[in-house]
Amino acid sequence: MKYIILLFFIIAITAIICGLTLNLDYAPKLVGGGIVGLFFIVFPLFSWYRWKDKNVKDYLLTKENLDKMRDSQKDKGV
Repeated sequence: MKYIILLFFIIAITAIICGLTLNLDYAPKLVGGGIVGLFFIVFPLFSWYRWKDKNVKDYLLTKENLDKMRDSQKDKGV
């Protein structure tokens, strides 16, 4: 999955760079396609790949997590 995301990223960046540097009739479509590829293919795949084995409750600001943060700050002496 990591290599698929990297491949899509390279394709999108290449399309954007080619659209900006080459003087073609369809250069704006290359730039737009690259940006659409980044935001609708690469970023969601990357986010899913990085978060698939994580527990979301560990990152929410619940009362228990706030108490843990306060306790850890008191232990550090902050």
